[in-house]
Amino acid sequence: MATQRPSTPPQAVAPPHVLPRTALTPEQVKKIEINRLKAKALRDQREAEDRKRGNLTVAKPSANNLAAGQKRPHSVTLSANIPATSRNGRNTDPATNGGFRPLDQIQPARNFTKFVEYDFSKMTDTKGGFLTVEDDPHNKALHAPNADEKPAHMTLKEWERHQLLRSLREQKAGPFEPGLSVLKKEENKVCQECGSLEVDWKWLDIFGCAVCNACKDKLPDKYSLLTKTEAKEDYMLTDPEMKDAELLPHLERPNPHKSTWNNMMLYLRYQVEEYAFSKKWGSAEALDEAFEKRETEKKKRKQDKFKSKLQELKKKTRVEAYRRSRQAGGGGGEFGDDISRGGKHTHVWGRTIENEDTGIGVKACVECGMEVEELEF
Repeated sequence: MATQRPSTPPQAVAPPHVLPRTALTPEQVKKIEINRLKAKALRDQREAEDRKRGNLTVAKPSANNLAAGQKRPHSVTLSANIPATSRNGRNTDPATNGGFRPLDQIQPARNFTKFVEYDFSKMTDTKGGFLTVEDDPHNKALHAPNADEKPAHMTLKEWERHQLLRSLREQKAGPFEPGLSVLKKEENKVCQECGSLEVDWKWLDIFGCAVCNACKDKLPDKYSLLTKTEAKEDYMLTDPEMKDAELLPHLERPNPHKSTWNNMMLYLRYQVEEYAFSKKWGSAEALDEAFEKRETEKKKRKQDKFKSKLQELKKKTRVEAYRRSRQAGGGGGEFGDDISRGGKHTHVWGRTIENEDTGIGVKACVECGMEVEELEF
């Protein structure tokens, strides 16, 4: 069936008693426009004469004589009758505002007394969802002095000198190094290895170990520093023991791998060995036995996991072989039965061939084509 083409609807036919409307001729349009301009000129002339005499009265439009859809002028809204109960929020005079209190005297509720009102028109848009120091004058955390930032009243040289003094104060070096008394020699700290007076005061405060820098370099097996991971793996220590500063004091340094990570915790080797050998395990031989036992258990768990994976692989292989036998014979039966000949099938395995992808030897049955993986231990 062919589709019908759209056509223009016919023109509406006027009733017989209504005469058809004819279009205006150009002469008629011209005559109407001339009459309109004459009437407008007469009205302007009459208003000018009244203005000269001074008795011109302009009728204010009201809301009642407006045509439908016409917008009310602003003068009508101002001259409208305002109810006595209406309150003007911009007027703060109680006498003219119906006896209401001004906005400045209205107190907030008790729950909102600590509310801080921000003027967002005067704030800086940081595009990051946070306020700057200038925008948030009531925030104590933003206005707290930053120790790593140069103050505004300091010059660059003064700031560098301040940083140097702070570093020397932390390391107890230079002018902040503890003094040596000639009168009280028994109170002076000396190196426990060579008896030198030039001990490392930072190590003395943190580790409680009086040793000089020369002996630290000379005896690395005793005074070298161990990381937390090395101490846990080599000496089999736990996290609570490593975090106990009284049990094992540690030195914190910035993380060399990434500055945003946690600080690196360094332990003195002879203190870790002393605690592990004498207090926790009893001796170095006991620590070695515990370490070997842990490695044996780890290896056993790995082998058990491998055997469980191998059992799952064997089950999948058996199910696949049974499915192929059903597709070939078209009947049921137990696994291993030769359905076509009515007897029990015995596999005849071929030579083991190593799989190039997995590296595991695979052998196949010559008769049924079943493949199994063979592992050599």
